[in-house]
Formats: sequence, C-alpha cells, structure tokens
Amino acid sequence: MDTNTENIQTRLEKAATARTLEQEGTIQYESDNPEMTEEQARQLMETLPEGLYKDGVEYYGITHKHPNSNSKYTTASLQKLMAFDVDTHMDLITQPLLMIAGDKADTKYMTDSAYEKATNTKNKELYLIPGATHIKTYWVPEYVEQTQNKLKEFYKNNL
Repeated sequence: MDTNTENIQTRLEKAATARTLEQEGTIQYESDNPEMTEEQARQLMETLPEGLYKDGVEYYGITHKHPNSNSKYTTASLQKLMAFDVDTHMDLITQPLLMIAGDKADTKYMTDSAYEKATNTKNKELYLIPGATHIKTYWVPEYVEQTQNKLKEFYKNNL
C-alpha cells in the first residue's frame, strides 16, 4: 500500500550503482529477511500483526523454506521491480480472465484494481476464497483445493 516511498530515490540510486558494478562482474545482494532459524522466525512472527508479513515469515521461513534459499535478491533488480506495474496494460487482455484472491488478503486491493482495468475481455471473473489471506492461498489445503477446483472449471469452460 505504497509503503516505504520516502526513500525510493535513494534505493534507485543504489540499484543503479549496483547495475554498473554488475557490468564489471560484481553482484550485490539485498535481503529484507535475513537468514534465521525457525525459532527466530517464530519469535519474529509474534511481533507482527496478522496478515501478509506474518504469513510470509511462516511460509518462507518455516513451513516451506527451501534449504538452498538465502532470502536475497540482487540490488540491481530493484530497478526492474520498480518499473513493473501489472495495472498498466490490463486493458490489453482479450482472452478469458480468471483472477483468484483471498477475501482477507492484504493485497486484494491490487487484484480489484487490475480486475477493473481488464476492460477488453468480455469473459472475466474474480473468484474470492472465503477466509483466505494472500500467502495462505499458496499452501493451506482447503484454499488450494478451492483454487484447483475453480481452475479446472475455468479451463474446462475456456480451453
């Protein structure tokens, strides 16, 4: 929700410098979530409000943490991330469109916005999973099952 906007220019300057260094063979990395033990992740979860970040720590830091993940991304990639906006070209979609979101997702406002901007498809649907938050739709069995069933129905009707 447009958080951390006060230091965008500083972060973009840092990314530009990192991109130059990459051309010279040096890759810089960032991490919003330093590597932590499961115990540390659980302690961090206790300090976070319900929602995206707490669910993210649980999913990426405990239940589905990949043993080779270092939770880092390249500093230079911030420029690409900042330039991408899914809303920008939603009006170019002409095929059938199914968007799925948890009705309790912190990010649902972005889904709603993108859905509204998909004006050139005559066949679109926004499917909301009752009780689901954003990240819990990835792995909670009842939410995954609802998603799978909806996708089967959508593909059956549209492919």
